[in-house]
Amino acid sequence: MSETAAYPVAWEADVVLRDGTTTHLRPIRPADADALQRFQVNQSERSSYFRFFAPVRRLSDRELALFTHVDHVDRAALVAVRTSPEDPGTQDILGVARYDVVEPGLAEVAFNIADSVQGVGLGSVLLEHLAAAARERGLRRFTADVLPQNGGMLAVFRDAGYDVRQHLDDGVVTVSVDLDPTERSRQVMADREHRAEARSMQALLTARRVLLVGPGPDTGVPGWAASALLAQRVLDAAAADPGDTELFVLDPPAAPGPDARHVPAWDDVPAVDLVLLAVPAADAVAAVRRLAGTGARGVVVLSAGFAETGPEGLERRRELLRVAHGLGMRVVGPASWGIVTTQPGARLHASLAEHPPAPGVVGLFCQSAPAAVTLAATLVRRGLGVSAIVSAGHRADVSGNDLMQYWHDDPATKVACLYLESIGNPRKFTRVARRLAAEKPVVVVVAGRSGQVVMPGHAVRATHAPRALLDELLRQAGVIRAENTHQLIDIAQVLAHQPLPRGGRVGILASSAALAALVAEAAAAHGLVVASSSDFLAPERSADDVERVVESLYAEDACDAVVVVDVPVVMERGDVVARAVAQAAARTGRTTVVSVIGLHGMPDELAATAPDGTQVRVPAYSTPEDAVAALGKVVAYARWRERDHGAAVQPPGIDRRAARRLVTAALAAVPAPERGEPWGEGVETSVTLDGAAAAELLACYGLRVWPVRRVPTAGDAVAAAAALGWPVALKTASPTLRHRTDLGGVRLDLADAEELREAFERMRAVARAAGLDPLLEVQSMAPTGVAVVVRSVEDPLFGPVVSFGLAGDAVDLLGDVASAVAPLTDVDVHELVRAVRAAPRLFGYQGAPHADVDAVEDVVARVSVMADDLPELASLELYPVVAAEQGVSVLHAAVRLRHAAERRDPLRRVLPG
Repeated sequence: MSETAAYPVAWEADVVLRDGTTTHLRPIRPADADALQRFQVNQSERSSYFRFFAPVRRLSDRELALFTHVDHVDRAALVAVRTSPEDPGTQDILGVARYDVVEPGLAEVAFNIADSVQGVGLGSVLLEHLAAAARERGLRRFTADVLPQNGGMLAVFRDAGYDVRQHLDDGVVTVSVDLDPTERSRQVMADREHRAEARSMQALLTARRVLLVGPGPDTGVPGWAASALLAQRVLDAAAADPGDTELFVLDPPAAPGPDARHVPAWDDVPAVDLVLLAVPAADAVAAVRRLAGTGARGVVVLSAGFAETGPEGLERRRELLRVAHGLGMRVVGPASWGIVTTQPGARLHASLAEHPPAPGVVGLFCQSAPAAVTLAATLVRRGLGVSAIVSAGHRADVSGNDLMQYWHDDPATKVACLYLESIGNPRKFTRVARRLAAEKPVVVVVAGRSGQVVMPGHAVRATHAPRALLDELLRQAGVIRAENTHQLIDIAQVLAHQPLPRGGRVGILASSAALAALVAEAAAAHGLVVASSSDFLAPERSADDVERVVESLYAEDACDAVVVVDVPVVMERGDVVARAVAQAAARTGRTTVVSVIGLHGMPDELAATAPDGTQVRVPAYSTPEDAVAALGKVVAYARWRERDHGAAVQPPGIDRRAARRLVTAALAAVPAPERGEPWGEGVETSVTLDGAAAAELLACYGLRVWPVRRVPTAGDAVAAAAALGWPVALKTASPTLRHRTDLGGVRLDLADAEELREAFERMRAVARAAGLDPLLEVQSMAPTGVAVVVRSVEDPLFGPVVSFGLAGDAVDLLGDVASAVAPLTDVDVHELVRAVRAAPRLFGYQGAPHADVDAVEDVVARVSVMADDLPELASLELYPVVAAEQGVSVLHAAVRLRHAAERRDPLRRVLPG
């Protein structure tokens, strides 16, 4: 056995299982011997036979020592543990997964899952995490011997999405699993993650037996007032909907009231679904520990006083999550405003809201409790109903990603709205939001334009990404970005009560020519086209006049959407226009928004019945600009829904294993930072590859760098040119002048030895005068074309950020660079290349030849795959890449590698911790 490695703390993780409960995964420890024995004793004879091919009842002392003492390199094991309901001070093992190396790159694996949790997906979770640990140790394949009767274990391997081979020999099925991730394995993981996280949210949002834990009136802590208020709110909701919620109160701040059951002590707590925790932060962890055995699936923490208070508070938050996840529970909060669900027969009012919104189809997720108060009040004021509101406070565990997973399959939710103070896992957010947006609209407000503001209490990695990257990330995902909470509700009004428009042609109905012109200008600013405009409604309009104009505007194929602005100047507003527009919108299904003086939100005056009997409401706005802005956002989303979003790029000719070997070898002599040290840019943890090593690594991804020769003398330069082929380019090796033709750092089209010698002496003099390295390089001339730059940077928060731009000072100075987060689809790559303002230069600008854009896209695609595969790729720059009429030439590459911190969206399911 190899020398024992340090305990791999990074392998620890909290995960959600298929039934929505949580468990903790970690490497096995010698101290687990007793727990492992209890696990084995409780296994059925059938399960023991499947694991050991014999009915093993108990493990011998030798076996216990063998199984619990591992080196975490050639022998490793992960256990899934959960706090014992009988003894909160101990952990029960739910499952074990182990590997033993049998030859370089190959390990034998075995799994053993407790009978009590078989069928909840624990085997597949353990395989994901064990495979990730094995890849980290340089393993590439697993092999396992499985009895044919063990269909569950065979299914774990077969359904994981990896490349799997199996054969039957002497009554035993030998399974071989290739550990390299595939598109199918990624999709399988995402599908399982979706189902598990959605189920965990369903358990919270359908809770019926609720326990409120308060600090009590005699403790002298401020939390008792919030506890009293919360108790009253829950009681009021229970009274309004008898039978929906059963409330139990422990340590009440006041008499719990006739509709609540007072629980005198912790030992008397009955089985419950959800716990509302209003105790001081210092008491929260102990309170959650006392919930062992209650069956609670979630805990809503109203208290603040965690990560926002400093390192001690952050550790308190981490301990809270460890304890809750160890009991199978999700955590909402800290500093949560609560949860509201509104579906008839399943209402839950576990929040501080005095008047919760009415039932509706909008799902609202909000991090900030103050913002939740404002949004809830706005919803009530505008008459816009919700399916649920969840306030996650500091988002320690439950996040917008979880709610989007749930809303994807929730028939009661038609629109997903999120107010985000921070995005802790942008890659997962993009992946989940993109999946949801393909089915239902997703509207998002992010605090601050860049999304890089870290609010107190939020544990979020710093980012070095461009400030515009968040806009691109949301655009990639098909998310509708609202500028503020006001616009968030504006957009939700359209999406909740109007059909998606078929296009961007707008018809205008206005009560004056000036208003019509104003609406037309606003429409153009939001990418809409005015298809028709009304006869302007005169102050003395009759019902017949209104009906005639409205019918004309709603004629078949007259437009795709209608904007109505009615602001009478002389006479008071009547309801003639509102009724006519509402009836026409309901009858035709034409997307309609209005700005009518005196109407706001979802008023009854703008309600009508459609031919199928459903009620349709037209949203009303305070100003025409608000109405058009909301409509413009919805039209853009409808266009995104109709487009092909492409498939993940999979360029041919990629050798991932060779690339992994090169990266491992390059970093072998570079010290890795200790766990807990900042994930920074220090040179002590990174290495810059020389030209040959960089070219070799890029070749693994089908990227050929044109050969270059460094030349110390003019004679060497001539010899290099003869070997490479005339004509040649001469460049300084210094990064400062490498691309600066204007400063004498580059000479092109040198056709003979005399020209080259002269250029050599001049450029050496230029370099010396600038105090730079006088070393020069010779390279064959590439075909002429448009020079572009392709870069990748591993960002601590966003992960692999791929950028594209055209080469040149003007482009750099103007910041004309487009960025996206890998992995990319072919459509993403197509749009990235065209997103820069200088892109017309690639398409024959002012008569120039067209560049081979397909070849450019192929380079970008290969860089995106490389960046996604290799988190150690700290930075990559291909500059210049010359795009000729046929093909591209990569003339220079700079590659820097660094020991990688785990990405926020790893190739394994994991909860925040």
